[in-house]
Amino acid sequence: MSYETLLVESKQDLLIVTLNRVDHKNSINDQLLQELNQMLDLAEQDPQCHAIVLQGKDGFFCTGMDFEQVTQQVLAGQTASFASDTYMNVLKRFSSSAKIIIAKVDGRVLAGGMGILAACDMVIASNQSQFGLSEAMWGLLPANVMPFLIRRVGFQPAYFMTLTMQNINAQRAYEIHLVDEVSENLDDSLRRLMLSLRRINNSTVLEAKKFFRKMWLINEEMEQCAIAELKHLMAQPEVINNIKNFALHQQFPWEKNA
Repeated sequence: MSYETLLVESKQDLLIVTLNRVDHKNSINDQLLQELNQMLDLAEQDPQCHAIVLQGKDGFFCTGMDFEQVTQQVLAGQTASFASDTYMNVLKRFSSSAKIIIAKVDGRVLAGGMGILAACDMVIASNQSQFGLSEAMWGLLPANVMPFLIRRVGFQPAYFMTLTMQNINAQRAYEIHLVDEVSENLDDSLRRLMLSLRRINNSTVLEAKKFFRKMWLINEEMEQCAIAELKHLMAQPEVINNIKNFALHQQFPWEKNA
């Protein structure tokens, strides 16, 4: 299968998946979400695939919603939207797949990229990596991200990052359990990690994910609440103007009256 937004390579029992929208800082558009779902379909049908390694490229893991796509919708007279249902489904599939999903981060992770990261089973990151939630800057909230981020780091770190919009470095991400290992050699860390993970059957992985999901608060009601909140905020004229002004003029919201 050919992809427009992903580079997909089979390597022994690993599926190496590289987000490949570097010209757009690996932001999330409809095509990327569709192809992530297609990739998961293929991986889950492949008995030889034991784990999926998800990585970025050229200093970007994933930077969240594609503002250019939203702006094009507005300029075409369409309702501005983000495929929040599809995005949530991808996160849900990551956290319920029989395949182990490992995020290999060497660069920036922002906004919706944090949700993808948090839904992965394990995260290894370089010292150069940075992490942040920028949604509040535009009048949005990281609604779809929160169920998975709070599960990983707890309430207060997620709340603090939401309101301050401050980026954190890899060491701080490790301290709050957003990252499982900080490494100068990500390939070596991945190799050592797989020495243990290859001893686990995918059926056991699936049972573990089912069991841990029952022990946590993520359910259909919470997922639909998150989706509805993002759709509500995306319908606000001020939010749309903030996004459009940045996409077209690189103007931040607080600069409008400067």
